Amino acid sequence: MKRITGGVTAAKGFQAAGVEASIKYQNRKDMAMIYSQSPCVLAGTFTSNVVKAAPVLWDKKVVEESPFGQAVIVNAGIANACTGKEGFAYCSRTAQKAAGVLGIPAEAVLVASTGVIGMQLPIERIEAGIEKLAGARADTEEAGTKAAEAIMTTDTRSKQAAAEIEIGGVKVRIGGMCKGSGMIHPNMCTMLAFVTTDAVISKELLTKAVKADVIDTYNMISVDGDTSTNDTLLVLANGMAGNPEIQEDTPEFEAFCEALHDVNESLAKMMAGDGEGATALFETKVVGAATKEDARILSKSVICSSLTKAAIYGHDANWGRILCALGYSGVNFDPEKIELFFEGKENRIQIYKDGKAAPYSEEEATKILSEPEVRVLVDMKMGSETATAWGCDLTYDYVKINADYRS
Repeated sequence: MKRITGGVTAAKGFQAAGVEASIKYQNRKDMAMIYSQSPCVLAGTFTSNVVKAAPVLWDKKVVEESPFGQAVIVNAGIANACTGKEGFAYCSRTAQKAAGVLGIPAEAVLVASTGVIGMQLPIERIEAGIEKLAGARADTEEAGTKAAEAIMTTDTRSKQAAAEIEIGGVKVRIGGMCKGSGMIHPNMCTMLAFVTTDAVISKELLTKAVKADVIDTYNMISVDGDTSTNDTLLVLANGMAGNPEIQEDTPEFEAFCEALHDVNESLAKMMAGDGEGATALFETKVVGAATKEDARILSKSVICSSLTKAAIYGHDANWGRILCALGYSGVNFDPEKIELFFEGKENRIQIYKDGKAAPYSEEEATKILSEPEVRVLVDMKMGSETATAWGCDLTYDYVKINADYRS
């Protein structure tokens, strides 16, 4: 596997576009399209929030019941959540408009929205935006970047990743884009992610790969502990690479899963590091846990701790907050046995051992905590399982952004 540049247009046969449609924002792109020249098998995962936005309900139906998918229409600014029958009807109108413009069935069109909850979409602007998107779509990296920019809300930068593998002597590509900055706490957030691949793979096997990978990628990030109404991950595979069909329990399937994981993890980390108001990506890696689930729970407990996140922002080596977060995670362990470390780009220092503070330099700790990427390493000394979670620091700007979000 190798990483390559690009996003949703990296794979063969995929086009994208991003345009300004004035959905809520002015003078910025706010609608995106992904289009495949060939029908795609689909896989997807969605928010675990009981309150699900209309596009989530629409997409779940398409993924589960439609024979194929071929286009995705996304708008930013208005979430189309808590909008009743009218909101769901707008999903249908969006799909029907895209179907007419693109010459594909309406049930092959997926839709996604992100932004303010409770507002109705200006459907006439959505439909006009679809016309513009269809005319602007292209298979270039620039077109993919415009699409990635168009789905941003409070994001400070667009997020894309791509990888390439070889299957049966044929190059296969996987690319993706996502958005997410606040209301991020997946149990699959206002997180939207779209992944495309030209691999020949069955719907059943693609679904298996996606659902397994979400557990250790998107579901291991948190910005603020809020699980959105709109969380959506969609994966489209159009088979245009022409590789021998990927089979289960083969080296080729392992290679595909590795590349998919690399793209998903890259996108997930970009979201965590671009949390609203954030100045640093905050990673916690737990090793030596008794079970994989214990490792996941422990690492997420630390990155979700508001006190720890605030300490990271202040570059304060307050390891007691980390220990506290581990302690209330629900996992049983002996605090006298575990070890804690801070890791920077070039060095690592131990901060806790044998039930008390280890001898370390506060100056060196502050230096590590001042880096743009901060890692806490926790050795549980209980087994061989490991997991990593990603979050960000908690800053004054987070409150400012969210106090004014509807303004």
